[in-house]
Amino acid sequence: MQSAQQPTLGRRLGVFDAVVIGLGSMIGAGVFSAYAPAAAAAGSGLLIGLGIAALVAYCNATSSARLAALYPQSGGTYVYGRERLGPFWGYLAGWGFVVGKTASCAAMALTFAAYVSPSHARLVGVGAVIVLTLINYRGIQRSARLTGVIVVITLATLIFVVVACLGGGQASVDHLLPFPGGSPYGILQSAGLLFFAFAGYARIATLAEEVKDPARTIPRAISLALMITLIVYAFVAVAALLAVGAAALASTSAPLLVAVQAGSFRQFAPVVQVGGAIAALGSLLALILGVSRTTFAMARDRYLPGFLDAVHPKYEVPHRAELAVGAVVVILVATLDLRGAIGFSSFAVLAYYAIANASASTLTAAENRPARWIPILGLAGCIVLAITLPLSSVLAGAGVLIIGVVVWAIRYSRSSGKEA
Repeated sequence: MQSAQQPTLGRRLGVFDAVVIGLGSMIGAGVFSAYAPAAAAAGSGLLIGLGIAALVAYCNATSSARLAALYPQSGGTYVYGRERLGPFWGYLAGWGFVVGKTASCAAMALTFAAYVSPSHARLVGVGAVIVLTLINYRGIQRSARLTGVIVVITLATLIFVVVACLGGGQASVDHLLPFPGGSPYGILQSAGLLFFAFAGYARIATLAEEVKDPARTIPRAISLALMITLIVYAFVAVAALLAVGAAALASTSAPLLVAVQAGSFRQFAPVVQVGGAIAALGSLLALILGVSRTTFAMARDRYLPGFLDAVHPKYEVPHRAELAVGAVVVILVATLDLRGAIGFSSFAVLAYYAIANASASTLTAAENRPARWIPILGLAGCIVLAITLPLSSVLAGAGVLIIGVVVWAIRYSRSSGKEA
């Protein structure tokens, strides 16, 4: 049930700002760490996995863009699933997004802290969450500007990584052998792991109520952000593999650092450490932004507590949702070991996009639907990549979604009882 007079958000973002937020979400801490588990799963075949992940991401991006243009509201797939498939599917998408990405927020905070001060990881992580929550609280444009600075620094760091890998004297085509170096199952698993690093374009869709001319801005911003990200990831992956090979990448939690340290640029390795910390900060900023908007949308429809449905009169942001998300992330950072949380977060992200593609498959020609194969391939790709993730990730992610279904069932039974 929606309130009679819903609060509205300020439309301040153009194409450039939206692309920057998308890049800040995608080109973040994932590129500094995702190649390690992907290399362990598929060897040099992670390059094939990267292509598969990009293809699925393209389908998801296209489906999300068409839906976001039709439904320019905060919430992303939560809104699309509700409008196209029914309230339950919208709720399930929103549940998966909020729960999975809240865990990702905590993981990014801990990643940042690990680069900055490993001996005080929790304290530094909590501080980072508080500071970025306050920045978001003050207004979307401030967040976009800061994200832009972080994206520039992260891209500069990745350019340095490529130069150091290819120009440091350690690069060799022999490091790619054997190619692909992994089984079909391992390559699919690497695609699922690498897909997580592409998932940030959803942030653009969840900000649909805050962009100017959403029908034009959102599709352009998603396409541009995804294309730039794919180019960056491909260059970095090839350079790292040429530098040290898949086995070396798989043996460390900081694969890009290892690739740089193997050559004559090793004395500049701290540049990569700093870049990794800043990238994690950028990911955390964008994640808090996206989760708070979906929380706001679900509260507006009373699937989450109604007091979260509030827009600040001056800053025109969902301030209560932002503070609530920040508080939950602080608790997680301060109390939990979230290594296992990343697994079910990946599973939840793929479930979220599966619902987006299913929603896009219902669009008509008059609604500017994408080519039929795009949402079908996207849906199938999300399902395949989800079930080929490590078993612990599949079980954890499925468990979280089942909890969401139980919560829905309890709420539905209570609503039916009141109507009766």
